[in-house]
Amino acid sequence: MDALMILVAFVLGFLVKQVGLPPLLGFLAAGFVLNAFGIQGGDNLQELADIGILLLLFSIGLKVRVKSLLKPEVWAVASMHMGATIAFLGTCVYLLSYTGLSMFTGLDWQVSLLIAFALSFSSTVFTVKVLEEKGEMNSKHGRLAIGILILQDFFAVLFLTLSSGKIPSPWAVCLFGLLLLRRPILSLMNRSGHGELLILLGLLIPIAGAKLFVLVGLKPDLGALLIGMLLAGNPKTSELAKAILSFKDLLLVGFFLTIGLSGLPTLASFGVSMLLVCAIPFKVALFYLLLTRFKLRARTAFLSSLSLATYSEFGLIIGALGASKGWLSSEWLIIFALSLSISFMLASPLNKVAYTLYATLHDFLIRFETKERLPDDQVVSVGDVDGIVFGMGRIGAAAYESLHKRYGKRVIGVDFDLETVNKHRANGWNVLQGDATDYDFWERMQVRNNQIKLLMLAMPSFEANLYAVKRIRSGKYEGNIAAIVAFDDQIEVLKNAGVDLVFSAHKEAGKGFADHVCEELS
Repeated sequence: MDALMILVAFVLGFLVKQVGLPPLLGFLAAGFVLNAFGIQGGDNLQELADIGILLLLFSIGLKVRVKSLLKPEVWAVASMHMGATIAFLGTCVYLLSYTGLSMFTGLDWQVSLLIAFALSFSSTVFTVKVLEEKGEMNSKHGRLAIGILILQDFFAVLFLTLSSGKIPSPWAVCLFGLLLLRRPILSLMNRSGHGELLILLGLLIPIAGAKLFVLVGLKPDLGALLIGMLLAGNPKTSELAKAILSFKDLLLVGFFLTIGLSGLPTLASFGVSMLLVCAIPFKVALFYLLLTRFKLRARTAFLSSLSLATYSEFGLIIGALGASKGWLSSEWLIIFALSLSISFMLASPLNKVAYTLYATLHDFLIRFETKERLPDDQVVSVGDVDGIVFGMGRIGAAAYESLHKRYGKRVIGVDFDLETVNKHRANGWNVLQGDATDYDFWERMQVRNNQIKLLMLAMPSFEANLYAVKRIRSGKYEGNIAAIVAFDDQIEVLKNAGVDLVFSAHKEAGKGFADHVCEELS
């Protein structure tokens, strides 16, 4: 990636950021702009993009709970959605071959199904970026979307392996021996400390896992994902995921550039891409209907479906395979790249206003709910309390402990991560599973002015804290609200929304440290 590519990517990413959209849309546009001027990415950029994908899949694997993939709302929904999407889109594409449109002329039903298969996936890169930016990776809808994406990725890797005509090496069975390496690798991680050695190890493990899978005739992407899943569940893996976060984000810029650099669109290819994008509402609606049939609440199903409202980078890979075998013309690669880019551009603003959108459509969406609800997707309401802490991470837990000393049992904590809730409950704390960005949660929760003395917003996502305070104030609550922020420019925004006290996490950490030391010394 040379200086010119970095400059163009930064400028367009910066401009997109100023209008409230994710910078990745600017990176996509940068690829098309560079392509228009005849600039090619080359092997170096492609290699950086490939490493970025490996790190992304590895980081996903680190957060995967394998047992969650075995739940019907994950494996059944992913399988049924893919089957129905292939049948519907395959039929549509095949019928278009009789219209005389140049791009569809001569397509038989096998190629039509191949195109539909490429369009049946949702983007792992996009969904993970959206969930990370909103701090919702561990939410119910976040884990659900990630589980569906992982199964889609498995289907794609399986297809690519089978269609390549290469039978995996007999040595592939030895990969089961990786289970024996879990403890040694975790021990190595613990002994690497917290600095640059841990970062290097975080880069080395997925790349080594990918190379190992290539040696036995399997896809490298699968290797990075599975090696991450192998190490998941250990406290050190969370630190490892954070350590490689910046490298992953940087290298993924290369991935978005390669999409735009894959070809220069024509008017015909743009028209076909827009036609394909019209099928995305069908994909979203089908996800929503299937998820609600599996006893999920309207909100959970809606947010999960909206985060999957894209086409996938795997469509490009499958398209490239079809072009290399002569099944598709090379222009279909540009069509897939354009469809992917346009789907990102449409899904980004929708996901940014997802909470508001659900509130607007609430009365219509709840009509599709079933009477029965999954145990971990219930709406909860709080009882008579003096204080509530939303977000029970490290900061929220410390705030809860301090309030508990003041108010005793009349303080509760609320967090959307069930594991976090169970961990605090094991310590005897009064913590409920709930989501402050949940419209239904606030509908059930009656915040009385004369009852609750203090509400504390300690969620990791600034957008989540902002939405929560707007919902609280719209309920006519006039009590005290405090919130935590990571950056100083967020303070004024929260105050204007109705927060009484806003604290900078870094500044307050230092102040708390000094107060604690002075108190102990005195």
